[in-house]
Amino acid sequence: QVQLEESGGGLMQPGGSLRLSCAPSGRTFSSYTMAWFRQAPGKEREFVAVIRSSDRSTYYADSVKGRFTVSRDNGKTAAYLQMNRLKPEDTAVYYCAFRPSRIITSAVSNEQMYDSWGQGTQVTVSS
Repeated sequence: QVQLEESGGGLMQPGGSLRLSCAPSGRTFSSYTMAWFRQAPGKEREFVAVIRSSDRSTYYADSVKGRFTVSRDNGKTAAYLQMNRLKPEDTAVYYCAFRPSRIITSAVSNEQMYDSWGQGTQVTVSS
């Protein structure tokens, strides 16, 4: 387990954009998988997006495809979630999750695959 630093949440009107960041504290990794999950009030935590450093592959939940983009930093172990064209339905606490290894494609949305979690950052989309 590593400590993850997560930031970037806030309040945004529908159609706006936010960018979330997540990085292990004081460490870098050459091979890792970093994902984003979110949990809305009264709802189960759900998978949002993931990036895998080994092949730079990304995967997205259907609800955010075409609007959200996950990327990684060039020189350090860090991931970003660019959230565009935000909708009220995107309102949730967003958590980043990390595993210092590759996760097979079929398992990237499984919470149990991840060793470390960020503290969560609130994203509120409202007019």
